[in-house]
Amino acid sequence: MSSEHIKQYFTKGYWVALFKSFVSAVQTVKFWKELVLMTVGIFIGAAAVYYFLMPSHLIIGTISGLSIVINTLIHGTPDTFSYLVMGINAFLLVLAFLLIGNEFGAKTVYTAMILGPMTQLWDRIYPYTNFTHTVIDNPAVLSQLQAGEQVLDANGNPYLLSRAGEVLMQVKDSVMSSGLGMGDLWFDLVCFVLVLSASQAIEFHINASTGGLDILAKIINKYLHFDLGMSVSIGGAIICCSAFAINDFRLVVIGLIGTWINGLVINYFTASLNNRKRVCIISPDYERIRQHIVSDYMRGCTLYPVKGGYHKDDQVEIQTLLTKDEFSALLEYVKDNNIHAFITAGNCSEVYGNWAKHKKIHGHIETVSV
Repeated sequence: MSSEHIKQYFTKGYWVALFKSFVSAVQTVKFWKELVLMTVGIFIGAAAVYYFLMPSHLIIGTISGLSIVINTLIHGTPDTFSYLVMGINAFLLVLAFLLIGNEFGAKTVYTAMILGPMTQLWDRIYPYTNFTHTVIDNPAVLSQLQAGEQVLDANGNPYLLSRAGEVLMQVKDSVMSSGLGMGDLWFDLVCFVLVLSASQAIEFHINASTGGLDILAKIINKYLHFDLGMSVSIGGAIICCSAFAINDFRLVVIGLIGTWINGLVINYFTASLNNRKRVCIISPDYERIRQHIVSDYMRGCTLYPVKGGYHKDDQVEIQTLLTKDEFSALLEYVKDNNIHAFITAGNCSEVYGNWAKHKKIHGHIETVSV
């Protein structure tokens, strides 16, 4: 990164142009659609962290995992956890702007800043202690908790004070466990990875992120050219090692495995969201089909002269990229119009170059890099 690139952030013209660009973007449907998607994605991701990481103390390679380590060491609450997430993300957001770009940085500012409050929101909506704790009547413990003291039960777990002023005793060590000391951490791990990976895939799909580790993953992806899943695994493995401060070796290993699976699932979800159909069509009515693809779907296509291997007749093959819905519509069009055509299609998850991501925005071409 050059010094000129850094200097631009300290010029008035840069911020004026950025503000004008933002005002222009706000007036588009795309902006509000992506805002909704970002909010939904973070809401899902916050649920994964709050219900599957915080109660079980599983540390997966995320900034949320690092925040759980720090929060546990300082005997923090869901509120202090929220502040830790926001603080670490604030630092990483600077890197997002400097090393990745304004669009990614601006979107990540929003998602990163609401991740912590979203965990607080889940805590207000339905606390995980409803799954893991039970209310007990113990005036002595109640008075100690009200005095700000920490009191441990026979299993070494701290009693908690509910918002209603009741004493809570832990009876399960995770949301998915069947009883104290019998929690199925692998079940927690699978649930967390599936839910969080879906959230991350939604954010990456619109050039955003959930903040934290995703920023580091995006930097690794951009400069070292690893795929997003591998980038998440590399950064996450480093963070996982911080869990040695609060967990035993077994839990750290589980966290490392979870981080690796997280990367694999992200790649799967990302490929699914960006999946396109590479369609090859051979038909005497190729011109009619070409016109339909160009006019109705606003897609480009390529025509190839081909020679049949059986009859050795000269024909024309059409090749094009379509979404799943467009491909289904094309098959319906061919069927309804009694067009004789030989059609093959295969999945394509990576597209580089000019390809309109949304067919409704005719004339606006976006570069899609999956």
